[in-house]
Amino acid sequence: MNISEIFFGKDIISLDQFDRKSVELLFRQVTKIKKTPTKKLLKILSGKIIALLFFEPSTRTFSSNAAAIKRLGGQTIEHQNPMQNSSVVKGETIEDTIKMIEQYSDAIVIRHPLVGTAKKSAQVANIPVINAGDGIGEHPTQALLDMFTVYEKHKHLNNIKGLMVGDLLNGRTIHSIIKCLSLFPNNTLYLLSPKQLRLSNKDLEEAKKRKIKLVEIKSFEEIPADCHFWYWTRVQKERFTDKREYEKLKLTFILTKKLVEKKAGKNTLIMHPLPRVGEIETAVDTDPRAVYLTTEPKNGMYIRMALFSLILGNS
Repeated sequence: MNISEIFFGKDIISLDQFDRKSVELLFRQVTKIKKTPTKKLLKILSGKIIALLFFEPSTRTFSSNAAAIKRLGGQTIEHQNPMQNSSVVKGETIEDTIKMIEQYSDAIVIRHPLVGTAKKSAQVANIPVINAGDGIGEHPTQALLDMFTVYEKHKHLNNIKGLMVGDLLNGRTIHSIIKCLSLFPNNTLYLLSPKQLRLSNKDLEEAKKRKIKLVEIKSFEEIPADCHFWYWTRVQKERFTDKREYEKLKLTFILTKKLVEKKAGKNTLIMHPLPRVGEIETAVDTDPRAVYLTTEPKNGMYIRMALFSLILGNS
């Protein structure tokens, strides 16, 4: 089976769909696209229209998808905040919305606050559906861009040692990254979070089955000296019903310039899916190891260009 057969016409809902071979093939496509002159790329989605349905706020994921489509010569139908400005306000179901939108487009990219909505959308659609984040479920393309960033820097995704900090319970990107790294051997992730926001027991048990080593730590002092990447995340205010609890937990672990200088290795990537809300000092931004405002968002566009080219691309 070649790369076109693996991806062409397919939905992208979860990292569960991927194996090691498909991730490696995708990353080769990203590398190829990054090296291809802009004018040559414009033919890939010529004549294609992709709908962006974002029921939750987004800056990077929305913008990078729109940019990816347009850099490949495609066009977009864009609905941001459909809860307020579409027929959803009138009571239209997600199933009916998807069936309508598919009449006008060749694929749908959807973000929704409810876990499972992307999967439900894919089940009713006759065109490819891409999950741009479903509640606290998964965010497969964010995880893929993050792991491509690690791969591009270190040239491998096995024998990786990573640190993940913050809201691990609600972090959909966290869930997807664990699944992605579990496809490769001998990987270890160190987990640092408030007790209330640690990975669920279900997630921890699933990771054991996937044979990826997860090590829960309690303080900065326990951070290993030789991590390939640090992955900081915000405590997600929108997932809390008790706002006082959020205020208590939101800045439990702050990444400072002093901590980077003390504990990060010279080749440690400092990453964050963004937005940040105080958990990384701006003084860290100029550190050459910090890639959350530069390489990560740029690779987000390239990973999505690669996926669109494989799922919909003109030969």
